[in-house]
Amino acid sequence: MKENVVQELQQLQPDEASKNKMLDILKRFHEEEETSMDSDESDSFLSEETIQKILSGGQLGYNDLSIEEKKHFHRAIASGELSKMIEPWNPWWLKPSAKYIALGSDGTQLIRPILEQDLVASSEETASGDLCYDIPSGPETPIPPLDQLTATEPSPLLTVHAVDIIYSYCFTLRLYNGDWKSDALESATTVLTVSSVLGQLAHPETVYEALLHCLERTCSTAYKHMGGLPFGLILLNDVTSLLYLGGAALVCLLYDLQKMIQAAERQLKLDKVNKLRNAQLRTKFKHVERKIFFIMSWVHEQPPEVWSVLASIVNTEKSCVTEHVDSKICMVKTKGEMGQNGKPLIKEVESSQD
Repeated sequence: MKENVVQELQQLQPDEASKNKMLDILKRFHEEEETSMDSDESDSFLSEETIQKILSGGQLGYNDLSIEEKKHFHRAIASGELSKMIEPWNPWWLKPSAKYIALGSDGTQLIRPILEQDLVASSEETASGDLCYDIPSGPETPIPPLDQLTATEPSPLLTVHAVDIIYSYCFTLRLYNGDWKSDALESATTVLTVSSVLGQLAHPETVYEALLHCLERTCSTAYKHMGGLPFGLILLNDVTSLLYLGGAALVCLLYDLQKMIQAAERQLKLDKVNKLRNAQLRTKFKHVERKIFFIMSWVHEQPPEVWSVLASIVNTEKSCVTEHVDSKICMVKTKGEMGQNGKPLIKEVESSQD
């Protein structure tokens, strides 16, 4: 599982102590990278200029890194290379203040809760006025009633769709250490990759089916660096935690997800190179944004008991779906051991549509 490297780096302000902390992190990483390069002769992702600053002990901050260096840094975080250097990220839905999220009758934000426990954990963000890792805000404008968005009765499967979307959001935030803004396009793409509802316009009919797809994506080769099935279990617990928090927290989640998709659209608009491909992606993101907005309106109108019941269902299905995925992994690994020369043919479960 990724550690909260980017969060800590972005907290570092241009004072001497913070610059020294940033420099120490990069210096230790460069030393480990050099050791690795001795064996595989790979190139460093850090530019020569950055390396010279590190070696000379010059002033260096996260924002001094180039865009390419930041992207490589994110990949290094994802692979766990920096896991020994930074404290783990604490998701906002697990913070004590998340229990006190409140929205108005029209769905707009009433209170942005920050309790003392959270302030201790995020004193640096608070001091700098940067609270992007705290509770996401609720909508700034009233959420329209569902009957204004559709003339038909909403599908009873929306509860299932909500589970799929919540899981995908939690997956993405853990992947990016709570900071999807560091790369909105990649974050939005990750959501669509994990979510069958948003990414494939699928219609899972049961909570089991929705969770199975999400877990299979988590255990696929594309995301094996995140921890596989154990990481999936953490995400299932994330889903139940959010459901128990209730509708207000879920609206904040969906509003944050909507902002992520909108930011990805803006990022695509700025790219003048792949115009045709970007136009197609923007069209897809527009559809996803409308879907999220619709779900947000539906969530806002649901009574509190809906979420506690749904959380119980997720908890019930959790053991069944994890046993299913675990048995698949064991079966695939057993087949792999029968490959030529005793080498595994497949080491990880690939995602499937069943």
